[in-house]
Amino acid sequence: MIQGLRYLDPILNEMSAHWPNNRCVNIVCHGHSVPAGYFATPFVNTFCAYPHLAHQMIKERFPFAVTNVIVTAIGGENAASGEARFERDVLTHRPDVLTIDYSLNDRAIGLKAACTAWESMIEKALDKNIKVILCTPTWDNSYYAQNENWRELVRHAEQVRMLADRYDLGLADSFLAFERHVSRPEDLAKYLSHVNHPTKAGHELAAIEIAKYFIAR
Repeated sequence: MIQGLRYLDPILNEMSAHWPNNRCVNIVCHGHSVPAGYFATPFVNTFCAYPHLAHQMIKERFPFAVTNVIVTAIGGENAASGEARFERDVLTHRPDVLTIDYSLNDRAIGLKAACTAWESMIEKALDKNIKVILCTPTWDNSYYAQNENWRELVRHAEQVRMLADRYDLGLADSFLAFERHVSRPEDLAKYLSHVNHPTKAGHELAAIEIAKYFIAR
């Protein structure tokens, strides 16, 4: 079962502590070009991307917490290549909370290979007692065509939900958030800055989905 909004309670208890009883809490955002901050390629808009926006939301709720949001995302990467460097580039940061976001690019490797890579990253994280929040994909312009590329993205979003349910993880359902805000094709223009990269408004939808687990105390 997908974890409810109390999933991060042990971390939030620590984030609520004041100096000198607090400690640094590390949140790692792993994935492809979207969490890396790419807008209209090759422009990287770090401070309008969802890792930074989520960090701002979290700090508003936990003003006494010391928090790092560390981005280990690489543009163009899929889950298989992300898994290959997972121990070296992600676990070395000793995250308390980890987000994973690869589905936009996972269409290139297919559902089965993507599932295998996601499972490996999830299990390695859980072995270290890391809280994991899986991210369904933000949208891209295949929505306009409603073609096989779009249908494949829908299937990858469904697979991420399945993995969150199977492993009892958090779920940041960015795909559903886009669905709630796009009722007509022309609405999507507000949320896309490029073929497959969100605008700040699109990143805000993803940030809200992550930050919903960081409930103010």
